[in-house]
Amino acid sequence: MELHEKLQQLRKQRGLTQEELAEALYVSRTAVSKWESGRGYPSIDSLKELSKFFSVSIDDLLSGEKVIYLAEQENRSSLQRSRDICLGLLDLLSILLLILPLYPRQGSGMIESVSLLAYWETAPVFSAAYAILAILLSLTGAGRLLLKPMKKELGRLITGVSLSVSIAVVLLFALTRQAYAVTLVFLLLVAKGAVLLKHPAG
Repeated sequence: MELHEKLQQLRKQRGLTQEELAEALYVSRTAVSKWESGRGYPSIDSLKELSKFFSVSIDDLLSGEKVIYLAEQENRSSLQRSRDICLGLLDLLSILLLILPLYPRQGSGMIESVSLLAYWETAPVFSAAYAILAILLSLTGAGRLLLKPMKKELGRLITGVSLSVSIAVVLLFALTRQAYAVTLVFLLLVAKGAVLLKHPAG
């Protein structure tokens, strides 16, 4: 007997509706409906709650292979969430390009480091380009953190945009000889590469 059939049987033996079972397990009625129709599996935590609630072992609910499969799926999802959070935060750090004193400005016989807002006076065209790219990177990071759950295709698209814009920013800062800014963006790009190498998108 499959899990969805066992769940239906156990619930009906208790005289419970799907909604009542969902309330008892602190999950949505939709989740219970998916489990019972075979369109989805409970998480490991939900399996433990089901096991406890119906006083049956997890082995009675699922075969050992299915438990291992679910654990692997959950582990993959957890790694993907962690990777997305890291990448999102790294992109959000691009906002530092707007507020840190990374840009050299000639003033009263000496060169001082100023933020992008103050630098705007001396190089408006480049400042506009820096600001647009920094904001775009920050929005990419915010999008990655806010769009949950995220489809694989969308995740890959956001990753592609993030890496492309990061490379463009590095090149722009290098060509315009912004030593401090290029160092910051290059370090963020290397960190993103390290995260993706450790946990590839897929």
